[in-house]
Amino acid sequence: MNVTVLVGGVGGARFLKGLRRLLDISPGVDPDPDAPHRITAIVNVGDDVWMHGLRICPDLDTCMYTLGGGIDEERGWGRAGETWSAKEELAAYGAIPDWFGLGDRDIATHLIRTQMLRTGYPLSAITEALCTRWKPGVTLLPASDDRSETHVVITDPEDGEQRAVHFEEWWVRHRAQVTTHSFAHIGAEEAKPAPGVLEAIENADAVLLAPSNPVVSVGAILAIPGIRGALRTTSAKVVGLSPVIDGKPLRGMADACLDVIGVETSAEAVGRWYGARSGTGILDGWLVHSTDTAEVPGVEVRSVPLLMTDTDATAEMARAALELAGANL
Repeated sequence: MNVTVLVGGVGGARFLKGLRRLLDISPGVDPDPDAPHRITAIVNVGDDVWMHGLRICPDLDTCMYTLGGGIDEERGWGRAGETWSAKEELAAYGAIPDWFGLGDRDIATHLIRTQMLRTGYPLSAITEALCTRWKPGVTLLPASDDRSETHVVITDPEDGEQRAVHFEEWWVRHRAQVTTHSFAHIGAEEAKPAPGVLEAIENADAVLLAPSNPVVSVGAILAIPGIRGALRTTSAKVVGLSPVIDGKPLRGMADACLDVIGVETSAEAVGRWYGARSGTGILDGWLVHSTDTAEVPGVEVRSVPLLMTDTDATAEMARAALELAGANL
């Protein structure tokens, strides 16, 4: 079985870990093209940013560290056993920006990535190279090798002027607690899907939308030309898992993002925003939490437990998604 998953950061990474458990794919190994089950993750690059001269790819790194056993489990992002000497030294110099912390272990990943980018390697090749260390058992593909960054139009609280800031500044520095007007995917119109992305969708036996932020994770992936079209034409069923339970996001600030685009924070509203493939949308199936109900025209909706309390619970979520997609496990 070939399973392709569109994912963001922490929630997407944890979902991949559960799916890997369900399909009995061992961690610590390279993806095997001859294995009975294969997972390809198409990962959001909208959060990618230059910081202190380094190229940071938060969602790719979170997936890689989580699946490779190097994640800080308590935070859900960054390296386990991290130290912050470089951050402290940057602060001593008064380096700007001062709101984004780079851990010492994490910096090594960014240094390698930046060095390879400057010698001409595309992000997809760099990600493959980095994964030779972490061996996630899952093929991680950036949604694009090209720049496609999410920026946010805000009213600057310091001077009252409208300006666009990078998503990371809005998310980390402002915690989404500023007057926000819109999102823009800078470079997306000219971006192309990374090698293997369209093929992973077209050749999948099932395509899943992880319970990631629908606006700035999955939505940023969909902003890259060709990906939405591939989802609409693949022979596989496309099934999404709601990131909203009882009117609240599973984690993060998806509610703030949904407010900006005028979508209610509910499982039904997010499902309707994605829409049915029988219309102009991308979904065949939609999973909502067992305490929720939803009616999404043209989409088969099922209620199942969607709390990722541990890897086994997440594996059962993945099982329900694959069953809705018509997969025989």
